[in-house]
Amino acid sequence: MQNRRDFLKTTSLALAGSALLGCTGGPQRFHVGKCGSGRMQLRFFPYELELTHTFTVASYSRKTTPDVQVEIEYEGIIGYGEASMPPYLGQSVASVTAFLERVDLSQFPDPFQLEDILAYVDSLSPGDSAAKAAVDIALHDLVGKLIGQPWYRIWGLDPAKAPSTTYTIGIDTPEVVREKTLEAAGRFNILKVKVGLDSDVEMIETIRSVTDVPLAVDANQGWKDRSKALDEIHWLAEHGVVMVEQPLPVDRLDDTAWLTERSPLPIFADESVQRLRDIPALAGAFSGINIKLMKCTGMREAWKMVTLTRALGMRVMVGCMTETSCAVSAAAQLSPAVDFADLDGNLLISNDRFQGVQVVDGRLTLPDRPGIGLVPLQ
Repeated sequence: MQNRRDFLKTTSLALAGSALLGCTGGPQRFHVGKCGSGRMQLRFFPYELELTHTFTVASYSRKTTPDVQVEIEYEGIIGYGEASMPPYLGQSVASVTAFLERVDLSQFPDPFQLEDILAYVDSLSPGDSAAKAAVDIALHDLVGKLIGQPWYRIWGLDPAKAPSTTYTIGIDTPEVVREKTLEAAGRFNILKVKVGLDSDVEMIETIRSVTDVPLAVDANQGWKDRSKALDEIHWLAEHGVVMVEQPLPVDRLDDTAWLTERSPLPIFADESVQRLRDIPALAGAFSGINIKLMKCTGMREAWKMVTLTRALGMRVMVGCMTETSCAVSAAAQLSPAVDFADLDGNLLISNDRFQGVQVVDGRLTLPDRPGIGLVPLQ
């Protein structure tokens, strides 16, 4: 795979002399979008995320996640963003970079026009949610820095209300599951367990052999029979599970409604909800939704999703993909407004580029720094 240095060298040579690089002052370190005096500059490069452990869910396993890092600079201030692309999103480094090459921020006088800028970015294609999220996150980070306030404060949220985050235990052998659980013991107040295969009971019993902390489970559409799913949920409730995420396939909404009506545990939508427009159809079928920036195009739409979901009487969870502390810290700005948080993506990788949101005694601790609160590490 092309590394960052080769990518930057290639794009610098390919773009040298191009009208897209109309600024003077020496060679560029990144692929650069439109720029000019007093205008925003968009830069980006690929950055493969390296997982500490092989990550397994009901449908696949992986040891890395493709990612694109983004910067937007305005008057010497830099906002950071990120696009993470796990397999099920159907996006790639190639598709993200192709999308970002089309983004022309020079038509906007300043980054404070978030509604207009992000509406324009959204209009460039019907998909590309991760690429759009990268621009959105970088703009929010930039604007927060220009204002001098973190986004949780701009939104009027109390950081003391940020919940504990789950820590994910992927599907694996009992020995590895036990090892991962012991690593998490004492650091997290709730664990998230991937289920959806024939090994579900073994997974839970293995975890229960070493800890009694509350558990959340995520079937990733892995259960197919609603009656068996209900029986398993009752068993899970007896073993300290407090919520269930995406038990059935996305095309089984009626069966999910049947299950939710009878379940002793709240049922949250994940794959069934992508963006704001999906939420009304899920009312009554799920207890709540899981909002992820890479699916919903970023912080702007995520905040609107929180508002609509609450208005419909549903519960809210904020989640993440495998991401650096950039995207995780962006999502964490919403965390004081949610019921559950699954913001451990940065803790699952070995090559984070930032310091941002921290987990202290199992709880999310939001940094008192402007924007999304990042400190670059490399």
